[in-house]
Amino acid sequence: MPTPGPTPSATAGPDGPGFGPLVGVEWLAERTGRDGPVLFDASVGAHRGAAARIPGARPFDLDGALSDHTAAAPHTMPGAPEFTEAMRGLGLDDGATVVVYDAAGIYSSARAWWMLRAMGFERAAVLDGGLPAWAAAGLPVEPGAAAYGGPRGSFTARPRAGLLVDAADVSAALADPAAAVLDARTRERFEGAAPEPRPGLRGGHMPGAVNLPFGELLGPDGRMLPPVGLRSAFEAVTGGRERLRFSCGSGVTACVLALGAALAGYRDTAVYDGSWSEWGLPSPDRPVATGP
Repeated sequence: MPTPGPTPSATAGPDGPGFGPLVGVEWLAERTGRDGPVLFDASVGAHRGAAARIPGARPFDLDGALSDHTAAAPHTMPGAPEFTEAMRGLGLDDGATVVVYDAAGIYSSARAWWMLRAMGFERAAVLDGGLPAWAAAGLPVEPGAAAYGGPRGSFTARPRAGLLVDAADVSAALADPAAAVLDARTRERFEGAAPEPRPGLRGGHMPGAVNLPFGELLGPDGRMLPPVGLRSAFEAVTGGRERLRFSCGSGVTACVLALGAALAGYRDTAVYDGSWSEWGLPSPDRPVATGP
């Protein structure tokens, strides 16, 4: 059965206090069309430019214009002027409602959702299960990659401090007994037993960080666990700490943890934008540990 949306722990939105940050395919199917939400496809890597899309989807291109390619780390958040220009080019208005999905399920869509929040846009949600859940429900898809050729939008970025943090902030969190730094990479990469996919990075993890692979927040059907299951997953590694900071390889799947934390009721959360692509570079200021 498709997951019903929206979720009960969500933030306020145009359909009342139940909207976002996660909506089900049935919820979206009832609202697609001319007056429905703006739909973004945020697929990355091998799924970028997939051969099929949900009708009307526009490209939220994290591998392209929606990352800062002048930065050393991949998928770095662009500046407010660049983000504003990209969103206006995709026809986004300040008063719109957004649903983001990706072709892998719940992978990179959470990154787009978090970026919108970081730029002051709150009327956004992730599609639970993404394109696979939509197709499995027998809902229509259309051939071709996501595209947009319509009018420009009125969106203006209004950056919110604290949602994306840097290495200094993470170092402070590692030293704070009230905070937990969670790494969304696989256990093998966290322990340094598997090589990093990006050249030049050390293996292992930040001393004091804990490991919560993002896939452990998903059920067998690729949808997010219910809030009680999410809370249990976090509490198993955080020891009850409520101030959470998230990292991964390049700041993408860390946002899956941020999404899960929001659904589980956590409020003091942030994503390390550079993630292991920055921390893992050789540096005496960023120590590395290996093993569990």
